[in-house]
Amino acid sequence: MDARYVIGVDGGNSKTDYFLFGLDGRFVDHLNAGTCSHERFPDGYDSACRIMDEQLRKLLGRNGLRMADVAAGAFGLAGADVPSQKERLGRVVERLGFARYAVDNDSFLGVKAGSARGYGVCSINGSGTVAGGIAPDGSRLQIGGIGSELAGDEAGGFYLARRVLRAVYDALYRLGPATSMTEPVLALLEVPARERFMEYAAEGSVKRTLPNTALMRILFAAADAGDEAAVAIVAHSAKQLAHSVAGCLAHLDFGDEPVDVVLAGSVWVKAESPLLLERFKRHVAELSPQRCSYMVLQVPPATGAVLWALELAHGRPAGADMRRAVIASVTGRP
Repeated sequence: MDARYVIGVDGGNSKTDYFLFGLDGRFVDHLNAGTCSHERFPDGYDSACRIMDEQLRKLLGRNGLRMADVAAGAFGLAGADVPSQKERLGRVVERLGFARYAVDNDSFLGVKAGSARGYGVCSINGSGTVAGGIAPDGSRLQIGGIGSELAGDEAGGFYLARRVLRAVYDALYRLGPATSMTEPVLALLEVPARERFMEYAAEGSVKRTLPNTALMRILFAAADAGDEAAVAIVAHSAKQLAHSVAGCLAHLDFGDEPVDVVLAGSVWVKAESPLLLERFKRHVAELSPQRCSYMVLQVPPATGAVLWALELAHGRPAGADMRRAVIASVTGRP
């Protein structure tokens, strides 16, 4: 029997979605499970392999299928950030039984999910940040995503929250510019006295219990109102995000056509201020001569895994009708 199915996997740091589709773009089944990230387990890649194997066997088994029935698989995985990690995760996927597959950072799922052409650049700005580009010839490049300023990862909710706290601390103690963020931040963190601000801020940062979303709302509201410290934070992150996207545009060959730039992640999707996007677009235009078409990703990134797997199986991007069917099926899953 010819292989008639594909599998798309979106593996994050907290949960993983496994999707089973027919080669015709027909939804078959879906599993939502815990993380499969090798970075979350003491035995790393062995646990990642074991966990994905268990879930894939479950997914296939309850549909009366085996790995021999699967034509291709696409895996967007947290922790696939540097070449050595991607190589080892590729070996894991081969151990699972895939002969035709793609495995890479989850930023590339945004490209496949957001661009009907199947290539472009995705800027993820969520809890962290990363940029991933796919050229028309299939070449891929990831910039950032390791959670370090060494790679220009100076955006995302975790980073922005710490910058807000730093701005407030500077205003309170280091002769920094006064900022309208001070009182809302003190109230949000329930700091009983200004003298104890750093105690509360440091504890939340170390334990990762800071209310990042609420801190970002304070930041963007202050920036919209022209607060000097807030504008400086937003402007800096916009520039760093733009440098990563422009790097993808410069180092991949997109020809002369406009490139789809897909914006994904909670900060891009839910940001209530236009300032970040305006500054970001301006910097990209200054850094790159490439024409760009911007879009905010409104569908689950897992859509990109399924569409990528179908592309691998058929040797070309999914057509418009198949694409619409896949997006509708994945979007409708809980």
